[in-house]
This record gives sequence, C-alpha cells and structure tokens, in this order.
Amino acid sequence: MQIRNNIQPGDIGYIIYLHGSLYAREYNLDHTFEGYVASGMGEFARTFDQRKDCLWLAEDDEGIVGSIAIAGQADLSAQLRWFLVAPQARGRGLGSELLKAALDFCRAREFKSVFLLTLSDLKGAARLYQQAGFQRTEHKTHEIWGAIRTEERYDLTL
Repeated sequence: MQIRNNIQPGDIGYIIYLHGSLYAREYNLDHTFEGYVASGMGEFARTFDQRKDCLWLAEDDEGIVGSIAIAGQADLSAQLRWFLVAPQARGRGLGSELLKAALDFCRAREFKSVFLLTLSDLKGAARLYQQAGFQRTEHKTHEIWGAIRTEERYDLTL
C-alpha cells in the first residue's frame, strides 16, 4: 500500500465513484450524495492550488482504496473532505495515516483551524476525528441524500 498526493487523470472521477458506490452500499445514501461529491470535487479540481489544497490517495495492487483532502479557505481555516477507506483496506491503520498526513499539511501551511462535515452514522470516522482532537460543534437532523439523517460538524483548532 502506498499513499501519493499527485492528482492524475481519472483520480477525481474514481473518488466520486468510490464515494457514491460505497456510501450507497454501507449507509443507503442515494444518487444525490454522489452528485454532491461530484460538485465539490469538480470545484476542488478546477481551483486546485497546491499552496493551500492537497488530495492524498492510498493505492494497493487493485487501485485506489482510500482518500482524504484538504481544501484551504480564505480565512486561514481548512476543510477536511472526501475521507474514505474502502472495506478491503480497513483495519490496517490507513485511516489514521491519511488523517495524520492531512493534519500535518494543515500545520505546515499554518492554518488556524480545520473543520469537517460528516454524518452521525460514520462512527469509525468520528472516533478517528475525536482521537485527533476534533470536537463536534454542530449537528442537524433533516432529510438529505434519500432519508432523514444527522449531519455533524467537527472542528479542530491548530
């Protein structure tokens, strides 16, 4: 398994596909979630600036099995996005390794804080966020991506 942070043709589309298919299978999210991911990733790719943005991709012999991104904001904060570890790559510390790479990048770029948006159903990811020092700062239950779900915001001051 290796982690790289150079974006290659096809990477953006594949990460969108992984999110759409995996979250449909594991959390019953509908096609509108994939559209949400596609919209955000498209904008990230179009405006990518290596001084404030980074995308890490974990690969094994089968291809991409994990991702995480940092999207720098104008106010010296950063948004952590598109954090995913495919089922076949879980349980090996990959999630922790990807999260550490993202937070190290934020510290090196001297961001003041990092935030992320997630769903309450993603318990494993929430444990990793909390272990890294993130705190849940908001939650809202509403209809989104085909069902009633609770969205959560986590923040970390660096």
